[in-house]
Amino acid sequence: MDKLVCVQDFEELAHRILNRNALEYYKSGADDEHTLRDNKKAFKRWLLRPRMLREVSLRNLSTTVLGKIVDFPIGISPTAMQKLAHEEGELGNARAAASLNIIFILSTISTSSLEEIVAAAPKGRKWFQLYVYKDREVSKNLIRRAEKCGFEALVLTVDAPLFGKRRANIRNQFTLPKHLRMANFEAGTENSEGLAVSKKGGSALNDYIDQLIDRNLTWEDVDWLKKTTRLPIVIKGILTAEDARLCVQHGAAAVFVSNHGGRQLDTVNATIDVLEEIVHAVDGRCEVYLDGGVSCGSDVFKVLALGANMVFAGRPFLWGLTVGGEAGSKKILQILRDELDLTMALTGHSFVTLPNQLFTHFSLIIQHNLFLISGVVKISDISRNYVIRASSL
Repeated sequence: MDKLVCVQDFEELAHRILNRNALEYYKSGADDEHTLRDNKKAFKRWLLRPRMLREVSLRNLSTTVLGKIVDFPIGISPTAMQKLAHEEGELGNARAAASLNIIFILSTISTSSLEEIVAAAPKGRKWFQLYVYKDREVSKNLIRRAEKCGFEALVLTVDAPLFGKRRANIRNQFTLPKHLRMANFEAGTENSEGLAVSKKGGSALNDYIDQLIDRNLTWEDVDWLKKTTRLPIVIKGILTAEDARLCVQHGAAAVFVSNHGGRQLDTVNATIDVLEEIVHAVDGRCEVYLDGGVSCGSDVFKVLALGANMVFAGRPFLWGLTVGGEAGSKKILQILRDELDLTMALTGHSFVTLPNQLFTHFSLIIQHNLFLISGVVKISDISRNYVIRASSL
């Protein structure tokens, strides 16, 4: 892996390693995949405006997320069925995250169980992504096990009452290989084995979601979840200020800005393009996270500059896992960390801290030479560090 120096290097090699079933599952998006592509492209529309002659010889990337320190503000988003990538699967990513003291989020539909994750990374910071099943007892059991295993938060996915139309998965009639199963459920049950066969001639995953996941969730179910668990609730899949305010009203600990990696509803906004309005809507009343299209350290910096507390990525860690298991995932983390560190230095920053403590957003939107300009003010030294959105009006 010595010659792999960026996320794209890992992605290109992983694409050559993975079989078609796994590759098309991991890389596909919904419908025409416009949002899938734009998640990455959008970051290039936001340009950096660096400050010079500032003391940056010593830099500190640590910050606080849900009351605890992380060594740098990059985490691993929940992605399903990671043993399609490598035999270590979720265990490799969990160990990599623990080794660098950042957050790993385990998917409900994972190929390693809650208990296996704890055994593999007992000291790591772990959150659990929750799909709510039609049988609420199934969901309650998952929550109780997450609490018992020391998971620190529940990440409720709210953008998937149905799964999006991922054409590649339908064409390939995606199924989970017979040696793998949904490890969070009892072997032999439909919850565990339901991805082994495509019942309708399309993607077995869509069949699974249609049959087992509750598509009738409302904000009242967030209230139900708060009464069911003692863990803080992170609501994932938010793309509008209106829904962000509802998250706050219903007691969410954090809003997770996400479009499901472009895999649900095509032609929605790239996540970075809606981040600022959501940060304004939340107004410091809960934390804000983002995933979608993050592939280098400068992407992370832009998300933090626009007011998020934490940045997550999913596919980059699947590519790292595919190439080298735990070691590959760890190298992806180190690459992103080092790129963020360099971006901080070259833009004149020494600290990564809670943006809604040290940054105040101002509503300066100027139409100038066909560009939108948006910025932030760092209160600690009253210096202005602009992020410029370079998109034609």
